[in-house]
Amino acid sequence: MFFVSVSALALAVAGKAIAQEAELPPLVVEGNKPKPKKKAAAKKSSASTAAVAQTQAPAPSPSDKRAEAVEASDVPYTVPAGVSVIGSGEIDTFGQTRVDNVLRTTPGTFTRESSSNPGIAVNIRGFEGQGRVGMSIDGVRQNFRFTGHEASGFAYVDPLLLAGIEIQRGAVSTVGGAGALAGTANFRTLDVEDVLKPGKAEGALTSLSWGSNGVGWAEMGAAAMRSGGVSIVGALSRHDESNYKNGSGQTVPYTGEDLWSGLVKLHFDIASDERLSFQAMRYNNDFVANSYDQTLTSDIYKMGYVLRPADNPLVDLRANIAISNVEMEYGAQYAGTPSTIENAEGRIIEDRGITADISNTSRFMLGNVRVTSNYGLEYYYDDVSASNGGVNPSGTSDLGSGFTQTTFSYGIWDLIGGLRYQKFNLDGQAILTAANPFGLPAGTYDLDQSDSSWDPKVTLAAKVTDWLQPYVTYSQSMRAPTVNETLMAATHPYFPPYYVLEFVPNPFLVPEKQKGWEFGVNIMKDGLLAPKDKFRLKADYYRQDVENYISSCIVETFTPPYSQRDYAYFCNNFGTTNVQGVEVEGDYDAGYAFAHLAYTYTHSDIPQDENGLGGESYMPDHVFSMTGGLRFLNEKLVVGARGTYVSQTNLGSGSYQESYTLADVFGSYEAYEGLTLGLTVENVFDRSYTPALNTVPTGSTGVDTGRGRTFLLTTRAQF
Repeated sequence: MFFVSVSALALAVAGKAIAQEAELPPLVVEGNKPKPKKKAAAKKSSASTAAVAQTQAPAPSPSDKRAEAVEASDVPYTVPAGVSVIGSGEIDTFGQTRVDNVLRTTPGTFTRESSSNPGIAVNIRGFEGQGRVGMSIDGVRQNFRFTGHEASGFAYVDPLLLAGIEIQRGAVSTVGGAGALAGTANFRTLDVEDVLKPGKAEGALTSLSWGSNGVGWAEMGAAAMRSGGVSIVGALSRHDESNYKNGSGQTVPYTGEDLWSGLVKLHFDIASDERLSFQAMRYNNDFVANSYDQTLTSDIYKMGYVLRPADNPLVDLRANIAISNVEMEYGAQYAGTPSTIENAEGRIIEDRGITADISNTSRFMLGNVRVTSNYGLEYYYDDVSASNGGVNPSGTSDLGSGFTQTTFSYGIWDLIGGLRYQKFNLDGQAILTAANPFGLPAGTYDLDQSDSSWDPKVTLAAKVTDWLQPYVTYSQSMRAPTVNETLMAATHPYFPPYYVLEFVPNPFLVPEKQKGWEFGVNIMKDGLLAPKDKFRLKADYYRQDVENYISSCIVETFTPPYSQRDYAYFCNNFGTTNVQGVEVEGDYDAGYAFAHLAYTYTHSDIPQDENGLGGESYMPDHVFSMTGGLRFLNEKLVVGARGTYVSQTNLGSGSYQESYTLADVFGSYEAYEGLTLGLTVENVFDRSYTPALNTVPTGSTGVDTGRGRTFLLTTRAQF
């Protein structure tokens, strides 16, 4: 049933290592060259030594005695938690047409895929939307949301500028975890260390690709230099894509985009152990979605400070402050929009956000116990405004959190104790009409809502042998209601003269609260089948119970002059919602051959949203991916393929979405050092399918929305 394939996925993983959950020492990891790992000479310093989803820090200096060589691809298998790292090599190979392709083959991770909207909506363990997954770009929280037949939250980032993606599943008790019910996803973009070759003071990284089936041309150019204590990197990217065809040769309408993006990062090494950083990034995209031409602009401005004295293990200080501004402007309606739909041309939805955090890590001995303690504060603020917003309201919200996580290591045992306190505030106006479902008088109500929680997390892990580490975790987390859920108010769409669907706010929403267990094991075994091979396996079973889960509710009434007037609003499902599942990830590498597998089983009784107040979040029970490949010519030539199986999905009411199996093949050749040529063929057998958890694109006439066979040619040069 599964398509077992071969592919070149043992590519070097670039980006930040997952260290803080297990409080590992700083890492020296391999760079992000789009090729399989080779000899030690190919290694270079990581651009970060912080935890997943934490902000960028300077690479450890040569004099840093705490630096320890750890391959980035091994890091997830050392952490007693549900974590995964997606490297730039995997993104370059499988994620250029859509980043969803790599997220959906990561254990416990999925996406709501919108064929029209190029935003990324990460789903972890069946939870998605409204901030249940904390999505960040370079540690800057992305809280842009709008209400419709669509995902309830997007992050917008150019795949050509990505250097890696870091996933944490379950409650996160370090930086980035505030307000995230089910986990975090951080998208790390290119930095100086990703562009410069090892030992070089200046250099460039370029990528030129062409794809069939509407993909067209995509170009990216980046340059970096280092002089004394100053380093700088800049990058620009351009991609103009048209509509693609599915496996049956049918055009999937309004699936193109016109994207350009760029970034600049500047670092000042004040001393060998102290760095001040600045960053600016812009993303601009034009596409058609939700029945309108849309222009999406995302700006990020960030300043960071790091202090890591090599001779003081009590100080590993990091502080960041950032501004994120995402604006979506609606243009003209597309030709097929029904005349009964309210005209939203000229609508502007904007989210102006602030991210701030400060944390420190102290390492010391307490008798025979090695102690590593991370503690700090983080704060998120969002000012949401909607002009001609329809169902989308305006309002402000903020979330402040203090956290601590301490690891006690003695012998084979690690005891990791975390505690987070968080408090949220939400302000705005709730507009209620007569005959609302809450029985309140019609009028405008000033809303000032707040709540708080204490959320513990405890992990016990044991290094039973030098290759086996079982662990168990108990955790709690909280998600606050959003502006969109609490203040939504409009009459849209309408079908006169007999039927009206009215969206109303709900000032009585309370936070979702999660309690969960996770039982897992990490295996790292060298010399399993051959003297120099490597075998890695990570597996876990989890169960998460959520109280007061928020979903859509409908109340039907019959109010003259209409024969029917329905009220739709977000409400708490009082009681417990349960999600449980299994996650497995494994790697095998013998040098000349390698393989990677990922498997997810999800069983969920999450209440389904009414289509229109977000998307229906039906998850497939099983997702399996197998990748493997062979290396030739001193590992300069790599050939392989990937197979993905997605099981039948229960859509409720006795209906099902069909299962599907996809196959991709690819190859890469290092023509000479720094120049790599690549070929990827997506959906080799031209399968006609509709992706699970899919949003129907604008203008769709019932065709399958999965992309048909697509060829992608890439030239990537680093010099």
